[in-house]
Parts: sequence; structure tokens; C-alpha cells
Amino acid sequence: QASVAATLIAYNKLTDKLNPVIRPIMDSIKQEDEVQLQKRMAIALSQLLTLCIDKTPCPNKKILKNLFTFACSDSSRTPPILLDESFSYTADDGRQIICNSTVGILTLQQKQKLAEKELLSKRVRLSRSNSQQAKEHDFQAEELKESIRQQQVQCEGASIALSTCVEEMGELLCEKLPDLWESTFTVLHECSSYYQYDDIEKMKQTITAMQVFEIVALHLHSNLKQKLVEILPCFAYYLSHHYTSIRHVSARCFGVLSKIIRMDTMNFILHDIIGILEQSDNPPGRQGVIEALFYVINNLGLDILPYIVLMVVPILARMSDHMEDIRLIATNCFATLVQLMPLESSVPDTESMSEDLIKKKIIERRFLEQLLDGTKLDQYQIPIPINCELRKYQQDGVNWLAFLKKYNLHGILCDDMGLGKTLQSICIMAADHFDSLKKYKMSLKEDLKPLPSLVICPPTLTEHWCYEVEKFCQKEHLNPINYTGTPSERQRLQANLKNYNLVIASYDIIRNDAIFFIAQHWNYCILDEGHIIKNSKTMLSKKIKLLKANHRLILSGTPIQNNVLELWSLFDFLMPGFLGTEKEFTAKFGKPILQSKDVKSSSKEQEAGALAMETLHKQTLPFLLRRLKEDVLQDLPPKIIQDYYCELSPLQVKLYEDFSQSQAKKTIDGAVDISSKSIEVKQEAGHIFQALQYLRKVCNHPSLVMTPSHPEYSSVCSYLVENKSSLNDIQHSSKLLALKQLLLDCGIGVENNVNLTDELHPVVSQHRALIFFQLKSMLNIVENDLFKQHLPSITYLRLDGSVPANQRHNIVQMFNNDPSIDVLLLTTHVGGLGLNLTGADTVIFVEHDWNPMKDLQAMDRAHRIGQKKVVNVYRLIARSTLEEKIMGLQKFKLNIANTVITRDNSSLYSMDTSQLLDLFTVSSKKGATDAKSLKSNEKKASMSDILAEMGDLWDEKQYENEYDLNQFMTSLKH
Repeated sequence: QASVAATLIAYNKLTDKLNPVIRPIMDSIKQEDEVQLQKRMAIALSQLLTLCIDKTPCPNKKILKNLFTFACSDSSRTPPILLDESFSYTADDGRQIICNSTVGILTLQQKQKLAEKELLSKRVRLSRSNSQQAKEHDFQAEELKESIRQQQVQCEGASIALSTCVEEMGELLCEKLPDLWESTFTVLHECSSYYQYDDIEKMKQTITAMQVFEIVALHLHSNLKQKLVEILPCFAYYLSHHYTSIRHVSARCFGVLSKIIRMDTMNFILHDIIGILEQSDNPPGRQGVIEALFYVINNLGLDILPYIVLMVVPILARMSDHMEDIRLIATNCFATLVQLMPLESSVPDTESMSEDLIKKKIIERRFLEQLLDGTKLDQYQIPIPINCELRKYQQDGVNWLAFLKKYNLHGILCDDMGLGKTLQSICIMAADHFDSLKKYKMSLKEDLKPLPSLVICPPTLTEHWCYEVEKFCQKEHLNPINYTGTPSERQRLQANLKNYNLVIASYDIIRNDAIFFIAQHWNYCILDEGHIIKNSKTMLSKKIKLLKANHRLILSGTPIQNNVLELWSLFDFLMPGFLGTEKEFTAKFGKPILQSKDVKSSSKEQEAGALAMETLHKQTLPFLLRRLKEDVLQDLPPKIIQDYYCELSPLQVKLYEDFSQSQAKKTIDGAVDISSKSIEVKQEAGHIFQALQYLRKVCNHPSLVMTPSHPEYSSVCSYLVENKSSLNDIQHSSKLLALKQLLLDCGIGVENNVNLTDELHPVVSQHRALIFFQLKSMLNIVENDLFKQHLPSITYLRLDGSVPANQRHNIVQMFNNDPSIDVLLLTTHVGGLGLNLTGADTVIFVEHDWNPMKDLQAMDRAHRIGQKKVVNVYRLIARSTLEEKIMGLQKFKLNIANTVITRDNSSLYSMDTSQLLDLFTVSSKKGATDAKSLKSNEKKASMSDILAEMGDLWDEKQYENEYDLNQFMTSLKH
């Protein structure tokens, strides 16, 4: 019918009654899925409108009215005036982002919905239930999907028809289709001076006019472009409108206008609109303008380059707006501009740019140069005395921090461990407090009153921070307090905090006293070892992100430890919205990068992953400052890492081999085999974790697992009696024998020869050692069974979870200042972060962490500024066991750390490397069991799947409170 009607129109053979011709054409435009057929019907409709111009009665007005209705049928494109609570949404961290009829930015809600839709579409592999309830749910979902599709087809058809009509009418549009012109341009002019917000029908008419304008503007004849310039002030009015929906559609129209009349639109924005962002008493205006800039930036793409310099600083200021939705969209705009900034200098000024804008551009370009090139940063003169001479790279770091402070930016100082991140932070904090106090004394304005700063760090480092501040700064500039103690003691401290301008607290304290800390406003908020908030789902991360501060800074030598999603959480603290929401980040970066590393990925997926990685690199690079020791410290002695392999004792080999024949091993086989329908990996990961803990203890010392509940307890006891030995004998632990020999080789624990004169033997050992453990029980064994029984001359201290946090700094100072102390025994969890232990030149790892970053941090306690000797690191590894294979896996995780900070992007998500079952067997001396020996026709859970789930199980507390394996022991029976 539509084709017949189109033919009649083409030959001008219209019937007296037009309804049989118009209806099939309109139905086709409204319902046709094929775009080409829609276009043919659109041409026919345009011809019909032309033929009917002089007809009486003329059907054109009714036809256009129906097209307007079709064009506004898609609620995702044409939002209603009155928005219900469904337009508000919950952010990834649980915060409620408000969007209602008068407050909010609709674009944020739409971006979140789009990200959720993209992620949902990629979850194809999830198993589907066959229950009746699931089928009904699927049926309802399909019905809803079909309804939305019909709306979209209808809207698209109307858009094609209206665009075609406008193109066909050309410059005579006003004369040929006056109803179209009046319903858009005339209505927009009239309503821009209409202030009766309670007239909902008038508001709906305005929305319809803007929606149609957005569709047809791109297709107007070039001779009508002046009409577009004249309507710019109308849209400027709508950007500050009372209703959220009108602001939203007006913002989209600015995006369209920027493509058609770019120079006029940009000059208008820079002269007449962008200043609204500074109007603190005009929240709707700020919301509308920042939303308009979002669409202008995204629509123009590279064409925005000549204007970047003039837009970036005003947008930057909104990143600290008191309204969260403005902050989020401003940060998103800034993130887009950051990627284009390197190209800005290569583009000449546009001819139409006014002279005052050109002058302003020259001034603002200085900001871009400094943001993109750290060597061009202004030299920052610290206005107060610092009790040390800064090295050049440290002064450069302070310059960078001062630049961030000046423009209200935030960043991650991720210098290599031991380069003085604490000192650089102290310098900028003290300097800013000095400047703030000076400004306040001159003006006495209450809003300029200096605010205190907050440093959050692991409990081991709170005393260390106080010590460092007092060491480098005078109290009049930075007066610290260690906020610690019992709840009642902390309650008393809260009343006295006004006497201090720097509060130092541990992460746990902040979580417990979150209500108090969130209620305060801070000048600086510094997270030392900030990668602790890498998991955005934890309560700690959520509480930290609620803190209010003028300047936010993260210190971390290892900002990325496992994957790029950790970086999102850090930036969500620094600049919420800079990397989008977590769902948007996963859809834009995480998924493409992960898919590109799949062995089955297509070339297109690999290209998408590389592009996502490069984009993320460009976007984050200006806010990360990283210097390596080898680059900046020519005078630092080298660090030599050596693997010290230990052959298992006969008893250890027996226990290890018994495990491979046990029921527990068969349970692990079943947990990893996912060839059946589906499994809950997280539930099974608990069994795997217990097995790994068990084997780790076997590698350390049999006594750690040999309890009466162990199935082999009786036979082992008989074996010990026959060999006239005990379980505490160090010969049963290959690591204790190796540690003893290693210490003696270093001259530690060597008995003094009584026949030598005092002049011939040294008072103190030539070397001093840090010995790291994962488990406190293993530390106790070394202390009691090795040191006290076999090396009684060793003098030592210990630093683990049993030492109160407020005493740990004193132990560090005692070890550094007393060379007669040979050894410091530490757990990696307590002693591996932030401490300065340059008194030692030997580092020994008796045990190793899944996370290689923790071991790296631990060894750098000794290899840092102040170290005068070569640092030797020894890693005791039980050969052909779980440990040797874990050390191999560590190498893959290490590669991830530099992915974003450097351009070496080849190793991200590279942990799908071998079969998990391989960890639980004693390998031959050649290495790991050949994967080919596994059943090739069974699908196994990948290493990354298992380890990802185990990451949550293997939390920090298990370094101090060891896992209860008593129940697991019962599964070791054959």
C-alpha cells in the first residue's frame, strides 16, 4: 500500500480523498524497520507536502503534528517535563545521584544506563535457569524490549521524514512549510521569555520544539544559517531553565549548533555562557552550562582543539563544585579534553576568534604546557624552612604538587619506594598551611580560615609520620597529632584537635570514627599507601571517599597491583567521574582490555584492547608522577635479588606426596573442573585456599601442620621416635637449615673465638638482616628453635602484629640506631609498609606473598635513601613445590604494575597461564607438570578466575590470624 501511494504521489495522481494515500505512507514511516524503505517513504511524504501547499483544506499541518508526535515518542531522547524518582540512580559506591524535575543532570543518568546495558549484553556466558519464573521474566523483558524498539523505530522514521522535508524545501522552508517553522523557531523565541513554569503544556510545547529543532537544524539550507545564530540567546536562556528536561534538550541543541555554526556557537559560549559556571547562586544555570559543554566537546571531537585552552580552566573549577552532579560531568569533560591536549599547540587560532580571547588563550596555554610536560613546571619556592636539603627530583615533585594545588587538581605520587614521598608531601602541606594562615591574617574573613590536614596511613606508620613531620618542620608550621587510642581516648582527642593543624590516623581508625571525620572539612587529605582503597566495594573505601578536602593526594609506590580496575577506585577518590562510573570504566576499558588478552580474541578485539589501554594511559598520565631509583639516585648502592633454593626434608616430602593422594586433592580436582553446568567459584575457592595454606606450612615446617587431628600424626610420631628426633628439630625444615647457613655466611650468629684477642674480632657484625615472614607462627619457630637453640649469640628484635602500633616506630628507631642488634624479625603485613630500615643491608624472605608488590615493598625498607651499602635480598624457596610455582606467577602480576604508568601494555591480565592443579603436586626438577598430561577434553577454571575470587579470601587479617586448618585436616585421608 505504501509503495502504491508513493507511486501515485510521484505521478501527481492524488485522489480527492487524501487519507488512503497519507495513511500507508505515515504507517510505513512509523513502523518500517528497513531504513531504506523509510527514506523512500520520507521522500514521498516530502513530495506530498509540496503538492498540498495550495490545497484547501491543507493536510500539511496535521501531517507535521503527527510527525512531531512520532519524533518525541522515544522517552530516552525526549524526556518528560515531570521526572519521577526512577531518573535518580545509585552510583557504584552506593551514593544516590539525584535527578528529578528541577534538580540534576539527565546526561549522567543516561550514561549510567548505557554502561549497564553494555555490560549486560556481554554476560552471554551466564547459565540460564529453566524455571517457570525465569521464563516469565524473560517474556516480560522481551515485551519491554519490543516496546522500546517500536518507539525507537517511530522516532527514527519521523527524524528521517522531517530531515528530508527540510532538505527538499531548501531556503524556501519558511514559505512552503510555515507550520514547521512556527512550531520550532517561533515557539522557541516566544517561550524564551515565558516564565510561567506551572504551565506544563507550554513546557511540553517547548520540549517538542527543541527536539524537532535538534533533528532538522543539520539539514537547513546554508542561506538560513543566520537564523541559527539569532536563536543562540534563546537556548542560553533554556540552559538556566527551572526544569531539568528543558536544560537537557537545550544542552543537546548546543551540541548540534556547534557542528553547524561552530565559530559563532563557540564565540557565543566563551563570551556569554561560560561565565555562568561561576554563578554560585544559580545552580540550574551551572548544571545546564556544564551539560551543554559536555555535548559540545563530544560532538566537535578534534574540532574543539582551538578552544581547549579557553574551556579547560573554567571546567576545572567545576570539578570542585559543591553539587555532585556538576562535579561528575565537569570531571568527565575534563577527562575528554586531557586526551586532546597534546594536539592543541599544533592548531592555529580561528580567524573569527576575538582579540581578547586570543590574549586570554596565550595566558591559559601555560596551564596546558605544565600539565603535559613536567619539565615546564614553575619552580616553587617553599616559603618556610625545611630541615634538610631537597634533592633535585624531590624539588621537582614539590613543583608538581604545587601545580596541582594551584589548579585544584589531585594526583598520585607514585615514586619508587624509598625516594621520599613523605618528605615531598610534608613540604607542600606545610607551605600551603603557611600561605593560608597569611591570607587569613590579612583579610580576617571566616571563609579563609585555615583548615587542618589529614594523613591516613597504616597503623605501623602513624608514629613514623609524626616523627618525620617534627624532623623536617617547625611546629608553628605543621603541628601533628597521632589520633589513636581507645574509643574513649579518641573521644577526648576530638575536643583538642583544634590545637593541631595535622591529624594523623590509621585506616582502621578512620573507618571506626567515620562520622566524626566526614563531618570535618580538611585542607589536604593524604592517603599513604593509598592502594589500600583499591577495592571500591569495601566499607573502608566507601568511608574514605566521603571525606571532604580541598586537596587530595595518594602516595603509593605500587598504585596498581593486580588490574586496571584498581586504578579506577583510586581516581574515584581523587576526582570522582574522571574515569566515569565503575560500570562505564569496565565497559570502556576493563572489558576491551580483558577480551584482547584472551587467546581466542580476534584482531578487532586486540585492536580495541590496545586502543583502550592507550586512551587510559593518556587520560591518567598527567595525574601520576613516578620516578624510579635507578633514574634519580646515581649514588644509591644496587639491590641484588637472589633465589636461595632449599630441598625438602624427607618428612616434608612425605607430607607433600601424601597430600597428592588425599581426599582433599580430589576435592580440589572437582572444584577446578567446570565442565559441568556451573559452579560457584567463590565457594570452591575456600577449599583451594585451605589447601594452599596447608602446603605453604608444609614447605615451612612440618610442625605447623602436624597436630593430633592430622591423619598421619601417629605414623610421623613413630618415624620421629625411630630416628631419635623430635618435631622441633630444625633438620625437618629445609628453610631453617638454609636460614642458619645464610646467616652464618653473612657473619651473623658466628660464635666469637675465645682464643682471639679483643682486637681481632669485631664488636658488631659486618652485616645486619631483616627477616620477613607471612605467618607469625613461623616467626616464633625461628626465634625459639633456631636462634635460641642454635644461634644464641644473635641479638634481635621482632616486629609483628603482637607489637602495639604505638610502639612499632620505637622498635624501628632502636634497630636503626643500635648496630649491635643483628636481626629484625618482621611479618610482611606489619613491617612491609613505609618504614625506614636502612640500618640493615641484608633482606631475607622465609615466606612469600601471592602479591609480589608486598614483597617488593618489604625489601625496599632497606633499599632507600640513606642506605650506604649494597642491599642483598635472599628469597628462600622450597624447590619443586607450590612456592616455586607461585614465584613464577608473581612475575605475571609484576608486569601489570607498570601498564598504565608506562607504555608497556603487553602484559595486562596475563595471569591465565597454567592449570591450578599444577600447584598441588611435587614437580620434577625440570619444573611444573606438563599441562598436556591433564585431560584435554575437560574445561578447567582459569588461573585468573580462581585467583580473582581468592583475592577476597586472602585478606590482611590472615597474615596475623592464621587460617584454622583443623577441619581441613580431616579431608587429608586417602
